[in-house]
Amino acid sequence: MDAVKNLSLDDPLGAAREATLEMLAQHPQGMSLPQPFYNDERLFQLDIQGIFEREWLFAAMSCEIPAKGNFITLSVGDNPIIIVRGDGGTIHAFHNVCRHRGSRLCSTERGKVAKLVCPYHQWTYELDGRLLFAGTDMGTNFDLSQYGLKPIAITEAGGFLFICLAENPPAIDELKATFDHYLAPYDVENLKVAVTSSIEEQANWKLVIENNRECYHCNGAHPELLNSLQEFDDSDDPRATPAYRELVERKQADWDAMNVPWQLTRIGKRNRLTRTPLLHGTVSMTMDGKPACKRLMGRLTSADMGSLRILHLPNSWNHFMGDHAVVFRVLPLGPQRTLVTTKWLVHKDAVEGVDYDPEQMRKVWDATNDQDRRLAEENQRGINSQAYQPGPYSATYEFGVIDFIDWYNETLQNNLSNAPNLSLAQA
Repeated sequence: MDAVKNLSLDDPLGAAREATLEMLAQHPQGMSLPQPFYNDERLFQLDIQGIFEREWLFAAMSCEIPAKGNFITLSVGDNPIIIVRGDGGTIHAFHNVCRHRGSRLCSTERGKVAKLVCPYHQWTYELDGRLLFAGTDMGTNFDLSQYGLKPIAITEAGGFLFICLAENPPAIDELKATFDHYLAPYDVENLKVAVTSSIEEQANWKLVIENNRECYHCNGAHPELLNSLQEFDDSDDPRATPAYRELVERKQADWDAMNVPWQLTRIGKRNRLTRTPLLHGTVSMTMDGKPACKRLMGRLTSADMGSLRILHLPNSWNHFMGDHAVVFRVLPLGPQRTLVTTKWLVHKDAVEGVDYDPEQMRKVWDATNDQDRRLAEENQRGINSQAYQPGPYSATYEFGVIDFIDWYNETLQNNLSNAPNLSLAQA
């Protein structure tokens, strides 16, 4: 704490940082967070500095940039980012900021380029970030090699692309090995995005994650989703019925015979992977429970693969089925604004209108996302009230929320205490 106080004069968020660390240290386990964690601008900036600029984030799928020159963009807080595939299939991530006067290089969400060219003054960069051209008026002593794009750490894990803005990113080897193992049957490099949806929720990003981490609300809120999804995803769940446990045992034997991983695996409280059956008689998250795509993914030979559920904190949850996958990315936009992007993936050779109908494929999760948006926004409106105070989570129904809040508390405390992440403008 003394180190934080000593830096407070140089850090405009110093006082808020101290108060936040004190609130986290005193927060009782199993309770929701105090109001400022959900609506205060200063605490939102600390979330960006202490979580989103320090931890590994899900950014995109590798199959979205299949060829040299393909790129995608996103923003983390005030940081525009570009991810591009270069020579030899190598994937690079950079701050999407020209080294001349700071203009964004790429303003579209995706595209394909031969070089990265700034639209302002045409400074030109190779796909590996090297500055190639800066005009003829920079002087004879101008050194191109000193003005390459600023890189961002990036790694591929089972076809997922994770980025980290920290100078010294946390270890990620265990995550990479685990994702590679569980996603190998899907051959994710040879998938494609069939549909994309982005919605802006007027709620804090933590409320969006909390809502996802429990199905306590599902029975009353998600009729479309519960046409296929089990309300619980663990046969040890105290709510699990004997019939569900029997179904799990039978399906696990089938998956073993196919050499497809299903075991519940955790990496701390950040990652959770498990394959669980869908409702008996359904094989996909569609309105009728039937496959949304005739062409199965990867080396799978059956559509009846249940759902491989994948959690990555702080910003992603996912469902991989036999015929298609649904991946979710959460990015905070403000104290009470969150961007939720959903992508539906199919085999790259699946033909729209022949093998799949995008409108039918997306119906369940379009409905579910809109229902969750309304729930999160009503949650936010209530939390903004002077009457709000932290309430208790249900250990039976909301253990996933408890795990998330515990992870958030520990991670934010650690990152804010060890190295206040001052912006470059303040350094």
